[in-house]
Amino acid sequence: MLCSKEKRIGKWNNRKTSQQYRALTVPELTQQMFDAKNMMAACDPRHGRFLTVATMFRGRMSKKEVDEQMLNVQNKNSSYFVEWIPNNVKTAVCDIPPRGLKMAATFVGNSTAIQELFTAMFRRKAFLHWYTGEGMDEMEFTEAESNMNDLVSEYQQYQDAPAEDEYDEDEEEDQEGEE
Repeated sequence: MLCSKEKRIGKWNNRKTSQQYRALTVPELTQQMFDAKNMMAACDPRHGRFLTVATMFRGRMSKKEVDEQMLNVQNKNSSYFVEWIPNNVKTAVCDIPPRGLKMAATFVGNSTAIQELFTAMFRRKAFLHWYTGEGMDEMEFTEAESNMNDLVSEYQQYQDAPAEDEYDEDEEEDQEGEE
C-alpha cells in the first residue's frame, strides 16, 4: 500500500513562532496526493498500476468538486488504473479540517509499484531479521516471491491472449465431452 499526504505550502513567521500555510484548492490537493514526491514509500506510482485508491479530504469543500477532480485524475491517467476492478477509487469528505488548516487530504493506494520496493529491500535483506527471529525461514520469502512471479506470468499470458483463443479452447472441451 502506498500512502501520501499533501505538502503544506507555507513560510516561517518569526513573530508567531509557527508556520503560516497558504490554503490549497481541491485541484491542488488532488494533484499533490498522486505526486510521487509526496508518497510515504520510496517508489514511484507511475511505475505500476493502481488496483484501488481511497482518499480522505478534510475541510469545507464541495463533494461535487472532489468527485470531479478524482474523475479527472482517473480519466487523464487511465493507464495507471486497472480496468478490471470497477469503481476502484473511493473518496470521503469530512467537514472538519485539521487544526491550523482550511483543507487537507490523505491518500492510500494499492499499487503494483510497491513490488520494486519489495524486491530492492528483499535483495538487501532489509527487515528480514524481524521475521526470521519469529521462526520464519528466509527460503519462505524466496519461495513466495517465485510463486508470485509465476502467478503474474500466468495472468499476463491470459491478458495477452486474444479472445478467440479462449473461445476455441471452450469449443474443444465441449466437443470432447460430446464424444
